[in-house]
Amino acid sequence: MSKKINYMKLSKEVSYALRHAPWEYELELDKNGWVPIDQLLQVFHQSNEWQNVELEDLKIMIEKSEKKRHEIKENSIRALYGHSIPMKIVKEEAIPPKFLYHGTAHDILSEIEKSGLSPMSRQYVHLSEDIETANLVGKRKDKNPIILVINTENARAKGIKFYLGNEKVWLADSVPPEFIEVYNKK
Repeated sequence: MSKKINYMKLSKEVSYALRHAPWEYELELDKNGWVPIDQLLQVFHQSNEWQNVELEDLKIMIEKSEKKRHEIKENSIRALYGHSIPMKIVKEEAIPPKFLYHGTAHDILSEIEKSGLSPMSRQYVHLSEDIETANLVGKRKDKNPIILVINTENARAKGIKFYLGNEKVWLADSVPPEFIEVYNKK
């Protein structure tokens, strides 16, 4: 019997299990978001769709993914960012590039200018290393998004912490408005 796995669909299922609803899969994440691979596979094997998924498939899924969403270390797997679970996933502080970017909708700009960026339904504010990625993310909210520039050097000098999500995504607990400017394309 040939096993044909849709890796994009598998990635979405693993993301949902690790980022948003581990309890639905009876998974227990540690404080850094890790779960034993055996535990994840055991739960997936109970479903007809994922009964043939093995460790090698998870590795291929990660390798094929355009956005690096998951990582495997030793015998565990975790989602790198995007968690909406109540338990805060602990991230290690890192030094970001001098500027990071955030794509957003026009109708919430005035609120951001007043209050800054907050995680909303997620655990962290998501920031991009480049304008193109910020624009793609912003297009989920607005067909012609506003790009915000975050001065991380000034923010860090005032105690704001940044964490590495993956090679293109950075995270922050929040970003006060004084470190945010609207990107001028000229």
